[in-house]
Amino acid sequence: MRHEHFDVLVIGGGVTGAGAALDAASRGLRVAMVEARDYAAGTSSRSSKLIHGGLRYLEQFEFGLVHEALTERGLLTNRLAPHLVKPLPFLAPLYSRFQRGYYGLGLAVYDALSTALGHGGRLPRHRHLSRRGARRQFPGLAPHRLVGAIRYFDAQTDDARFVVTLARTAASYGAAVATSTRVVGLNRDARQVTGARVCDLESGDEFDVSATTVIAATGVWSNDLTGMLGSKVGLRVRASKGVHLVVRRSAIAGETAVILRTPSSVLFILPWGGHWIIGTTDTDWTLDRDHPAASAIDVAYLLELANKSLDRPLTLSDVEGVYAGLRPLLSGEDEDTSQLSREHAVVEPMLGLLLVAGGKFTTYRIMAKDAVDRAARRLHGVPKSRTADVPLLGADGYDAAWRDRAETAARVGLSTGVMEHLLGRYGTLTTELLDLIRERPELAAPVEGAPEYLAAEVVHAVRHEGALHADDVLTRRTRISVETAHRGENSVAHVVTLMADELGWSPEEREREISHYLARVAAERDSQRQPDDATADAARLGAEDVRGMSLTAPGEPAVTGRR
Repeated sequence: MRHEHFDVLVIGGGVTGAGAALDAASRGLRVAMVEARDYAAGTSSRSSKLIHGGLRYLEQFEFGLVHEALTERGLLTNRLAPHLVKPLPFLAPLYSRFQRGYYGLGLAVYDALSTALGHGGRLPRHRHLSRRGARRQFPGLAPHRLVGAIRYFDAQTDDARFVVTLARTAASYGAAVATSTRVVGLNRDARQVTGARVCDLESGDEFDVSATTVIAATGVWSNDLTGMLGSKVGLRVRASKGVHLVVRRSAIAGETAVILRTPSSVLFILPWGGHWIIGTTDTDWTLDRDHPAASAIDVAYLLELANKSLDRPLTLSDVEGVYAGLRPLLSGEDEDTSQLSREHAVVEPMLGLLLVAGGKFTTYRIMAKDAVDRAARRLHGVPKSRTADVPLLGADGYDAAWRDRAETAARVGLSTGVMEHLLGRYGTLTTELLDLIRERPELAAPVEGAPEYLAAEVVHAVRHEGALHADDVLTRRTRISVETAHRGENSVAHVVTLMADELGWSPEEREREISHYLARVAAERDSQRQPDDATADAARLGAEDVRGMSLTAPGEPAVTGRR
């Protein structure tokens, strides 16, 4: 990055930025991608974990948007990432005959749009269930007023794992990618952007990255970037806060996902391994964008909505984790965030600088394609996008690996359950973890306090997936921070020990990693006890950002690493 000239520099390591890096690199362009914190550290690790068409957008008559998303769902489940994107059955509970007709019509359109032009995939069509049939599939539904349900399919993914795999795939095509690399300025030659000035937050060094075109996929930070130019762009991005609860699996009796109507939007109750995810809220957010905070009122609101349809009411004791993220929505002046479109836009506020914003996780590939198409106008002989036919790493050979999982497990001395866990997270890249275990058999043991994950996954996150801090592993490479009642407090020492051996941390660096993580957990717990957004935000900001901490002397304020 210090010495080469790139055709495209991508700013932002979320799903859209990583998607743009892959799109450009797979066309043969010279590509660099920089991310201020970690892959998927912002919006892209804090979603509902769904790959879906957006059933509720049919009510807004956005048929084109729904069809586009369903087409992408089909590509991801069948061709591009079958190891990461899995079909998920849903129940839509019915409480009147009118709802049966209304929802039934909507789902018939949903199915038709998914199969139009043959790209929607092989997911089963919807079917109607009686009251008894609904309760048989989801015993936890309250019987009061229930008249039946409609069963349909969408898909689910671990969003952070998806983004890391996307970034690795871009690197496999030659892209230069780096985290902890914050853009501190845009370089210009007269009226043209020619690259960016970046700060390596691990060393404090600053250097220039030269590029013909800069693509900024910075989501809710988009306006900050154009502010570096001293100009306002005709693209307004508003941040909508979405809060999710992670609940222990035994708290709700059911196997499928559930979608419920709320006064303003919809509520999802989603199976997630040994847990449930319940979400989401959809409220305007104008406070700190790096670490959006969930308040006590957010948690209570979600529990109240879920309990209206559950036979056994949930309480705070059932909640294992809470996370909050910000959706970047293209906005008008006075629109409510729950009504804003999930469409995206690509604009060029200055020659050589493109901004892509809006959209949603499912349609990241289209957003990336549109941005690179626009960048390609300034280059010569650039082929069309290939990413509809570029499987992510781990996809090739996945079906055969899954079929042979029991035999492979027996051969390497692991249980079939562990092998299924690894294949579902890494696909055929599981061989990298098996190589680690052969090299160090003790890595087959689980992470302390998190029996769902292997110690090998921590080492793999450092060697192969760019993890630089304990927070990267506990929050994004794994989900220990929200899937355990202790939120990673009982795991961080073990994780730091494993990482320290790989990264050569000193005793002081080990202690800093542990103390930072514990402070972050404490700040999040404190924020979730606060009554409103302002007090929750203040509580969350009580913990410093680990990136940049090593650049300051004890007692000095840390470099935050914010864009």
